[in-house]
Amino acid sequence: MTVVIVGNPKPMSKTRAAAELVAEELTGAAPQHVIDVVDLGAALFGWGDPKVAEAKDIVKSADCLVVASPTYKATYTGLLKLFLDQFGAGELGQITTFPLMLGGSLAHAMAPELTLRPVLVEIGASCPAPSLYLLDSEYHTSPELPKWLELARRFAPQAAS
Repeated sequence: MTVVIVGNPKPMSKTRAAAELVAEELTGAAPQHVIDVVDLGAALFGWGDPKVAEAKDIVKSADCLVVASPTYKATYTGLLKLFLDQFGAGELGQITTFPLMLGGSLAHAMAPELTLRPVLVEIGASCPAPSLYLLDSEYHTSPELPKWLELARRFAPQAAS
């Protein structure tokens, strides 16, 4: 089961569209679940909220995760951080995970590798491929996407035919 986690403060964002595209291109099928973290709202500020617990259970049942964020101040969003903080060290149990960030320029192209990947590994994700950074203006036509997909598909579970 493929799950997409989107940490954009805007619902139904370009980040979400890019993450869903990446998940589908990566596995050959649309993701079964998309967690748009903004929908969890103020529940992220505490512990034990049922909606957050349900989202966590969905994440932990995945065999493939795409975790996406826009680039804010050279890193992922605080909103995504609030959700990821709900997971304890190692809790993801080595789920195959692909960090994705979108940005306005290539100035922060290393942000997903340097900022998002380490926190995902800390909570137990296995990130076997390099992180992906796409320009938000060309995420669907980026020349980097096919190159990255060629490498990343080696590690992604494929959809059943």
